[in-house]
Amino acid sequence: MNQLLKYLGILLILVGAVLLGIYMYGGFVSNGVLATSALCVVGGLVVYIIMNKVIN
Repeated sequence: MNQLLKYLGILLILVGAVLLGIYMYGGFVSNGVLATSALCVVGGLVVYIIMNKVIN
């Protein structure tokens, strides 16, 4: 379980990157996908840093 929590931040960053790819190749016009991907990337970075300090 700790291993999954340790890599939760990386998974969120990857979800943000996939959303950026979908935005780029999907032809979306709204900025909602961009905002969601930015939140995933920044949130994933914060979660990764915090979880690695707590678990280690």
